[in-house]
Amino acid sequence: MARKNIVAETSKKQDVADFLSKARDLSVRAPASGPAQGRLIFAMDATASRQPSWDSATMLQAEMFDAVSGLGALDIQLVFFRGISECKASSWCRDAAAFGTYMTKVSCRAGHTQIERVLAHVEREAENKKIDALIYVGDCIEENPDDLAPIAGKLALKGVKAFMFQEGFDRKAQFAFGEIARITDGAFMQFDASAVQKLRDLLGAVASYAVGGQDGLAVYQEKTGSNDVLLLGNQLRKKP
Repeated sequence: MARKNIVAETSKKQDVADFLSKARDLSVRAPASGPAQGRLIFAMDATASRQPSWDSATMLQAEMFDAVSGLGALDIQLVFFRGISECKASSWCRDAAAFGTYMTKVSCRAGHTQIERVLAHVEREAENKKIDALIYVGDCIEENPDDLAPIAGKLALKGVKAFMFQEGFDRKAQFAFGEIARITDGAFMQFDASAVQKLRDLLGAVASYAVGGQDGLAVYQEKTGSNDVLLLGNQLRKKP
């Protein structure tokens, strides 16, 4: 049994090494134009209480682009909601500076959560192009989770995995976010406002997965040595 484990581990390391070799052959930096190897939608709750978290995410977003440097091109779209009925999406972007500039122009406003509109937008986007992942960052939910499950199911049918990252430990949000992640074969993780490094690692992990799949995620985990990235990967490996 021990010999089998050693062989399996050696094979796994060789797979990662082969992936890295192929990635280096593609590019040292992600190209500024041309087809993307991965697309993800980065969605955030921008209601009034979220301003500190929004500011933190603005500083951390570059990790998504840095994480895939040398692996391939990643296109990211920002989606946010705020106020009574405002839910907006940016154009697709593969440059951290431009993406960060867009985020700095957004200020949070009082309102209710509009997670259903976010999921519906992602589902529409997936009609036209492959979306590898959705990252959602929020702390609460004011909608009925039962209304979100059918839309999450549509995302699953289109191959979109939802990575639901909850700031804090609100029980209703924990259940709803966990269900969305489960239905889409994604992952659910919680963090607190002080866990800046954890959120940075999680953003980089999803970006790596969007571009390189499990191999890309393994490369990122090896680079960061992050236990949180390892836990996220374990959730994905449990999927059938």
